[in-house]
Amino acid sequence: MQLLSEQEIERRKDREALMQMGIDPYPAISFPVNVTAADIHQNYENRKNDYKSISIAGRLMSRRIMGSASFGEIQDATGRLQIYLRRDDLCPGEDKSFYNTVFKKLLGIGDFIGVKGYIFTTQTGEISLHVTELTLLSKSIKPLPVVKRDDEGNVYDGFTDPELRYRQRYVDLVVNPEVKQTFITRSRVISAMRRYFDDRGWLEVETPILQQVHGGAAAKPFDTHHNALDIPLFLRIANELYLKRLIVGGFEGVYEIGKMFRNEGMDRTHNPEFTSMEIYVAYKDYHWMMEMVEDLLGKIAESVLGTTQVQVGENLIEFAGPYRRLTMFESIQEYASVDVSAMDETQLRTVCADFGIEVDGSMGKGKLIDEIFGEKVEAHLVQPTYITDYPIEMTPLAKKHRDKPGLVERFELFVNGKEIANAYTELNDPIDQRERFEDQLKLAERGDDEAMAMDEDFLRALEYGMPPTSGLGIGIDRLCMLMTNKHTIQEVLFFPQMKPEKKVKIATDEDFVALGVDAGLIPALRDLNIHTIEQLKSQDANKLFNDVCGRRKKLKLDAANPTKEEVEAWINA
Repeated sequence: MQLLSEQEIERRKDREALMQMGIDPYPAISFPVNVTAADIHQNYENRKNDYKSISIAGRLMSRRIMGSASFGEIQDATGRLQIYLRRDDLCPGEDKSFYNTVFKKLLGIGDFIGVKGYIFTTQTGEISLHVTELTLLSKSIKPLPVVKRDDEGNVYDGFTDPELRYRQRYVDLVVNPEVKQTFITRSRVISAMRRYFDDRGWLEVETPILQQVHGGAAAKPFDTHHNALDIPLFLRIANELYLKRLIVGGFEGVYEIGKMFRNEGMDRTHNPEFTSMEIYVAYKDYHWMMEMVEDLLGKIAESVLGTTQVQVGENLIEFAGPYRRLTMFESIQEYASVDVSAMDETQLRTVCADFGIEVDGSMGKGKLIDEIFGEKVEAHLVQPTYITDYPIEMTPLAKKHRDKPGLVERFELFVNGKEIANAYTELNDPIDQRERFEDQLKLAERGDDEAMAMDEDFLRALEYGMPPTSGLGIGIDRLCMLMTNKHTIQEVLFFPQMKPEKKVKIATDEDFVALGVDAGLIPALRDLNIHTIEQLKSQDANKLFNDVCGRRKKLKLDAANPTKEEVEAWINA
């Protein structure tokens, strides 16, 4: 059973009334649109002759009825426009019911309408549309949240609860138009990134999302089963190993922007489904990649925002290079005052214990160092900073450092305390790669559910030979958080993952009787759209008494009217 509010019930009645008048609340015919609200506001004053016969569509967002004339606002994808309607314009004949009944009584805020007419300026100087024709395009049967103003004129948005905004993004976009700009900026960030890569001749490709072997990152995958092949499959945690196969195949630069999936926790910077960009360029190393990333991010910021300086909370981030560079060990030495470069696993566990960092038996040296770095260093890396030269145990897919034994040629880029990019000089020695995978299998045996799996086909590809290559991954969602000054990943995802909505428990007749309601009066409660105990207890006792007595008579129920005291007892039970 669908629980309906009083307004929802009334809107359904309006829908039926429109149909009885021969008006289809959801017509199939297209409506011609030749202008937008933004176009009108930007250009009317300089091109008044161009706006004498316009047609525009959108939601009716406000209405002020003044007898035979009315003002309102229509909202399309670009903004709002005031509209002015006169009864005699809409109803030139003797029948005035379209204005008096349809517009004044049966249309509601949120309905989609199409209007035709001409633009003029009111006496108060507001650009407005004088409507000569109105068409209902879609009836809204659920009322939109409204913006309220107090006596001082302060605005209180009726739709600010983050959980409701993320769960009902479609409503958020309607009543909080500024939210659209976040996603417009997100789209422009991705477009600017594509242009940068395409202009340099690197090819955008697509690789499998369903994979037989999960790899390319240290993460726990989602698993599923393919019935026809009768094999287990995984949603990809990364696309790295497939993109490097394409480098083996002869492409010199390939990239992919797409969804990744990791079966892990959720917080303000993690969503189980996220967007990543990975690019691989042959004959390059991680030093070249650092310079490319500085150029890329600076150009994206300037293209999208008009500046390389981006305000993120209290910090003004400068995306123009060069960025500061610290090795992993140097950063821990600087911010944690401890040198972990020569420590074994036992010593690292002692350091973690001293810092109060929780660890478990499945963690090897790499993860222990990573835990120390995350706890003591990350938050200090506000301006773009490269952390370079990671321990080999942390990075099974990166080439061994050319000068520093025990390390690999890797960097991560941190901005505003969070990692947004990860890059290697890629490991292209198939024997070394097999040994690294075998080390990962040992970690898996210890209980590390994020350890990488052995990918025999990828190893076979490396055996055919892969040229020297540098690879990079950028978290698109986190980059967009920075570019839009948002502090949670949910703000830059149209539809972030949410906990299931709690189901409303419909009260049984026995539930109402347990509160003292006469069984014979329960049909009256249900006819009043009271279907849960919470709804009953939220009622005003005097109003409910009058309503129940009225419905008992209307429905010709055999039960006697309740007393006011009995109704109060139902509510207070």
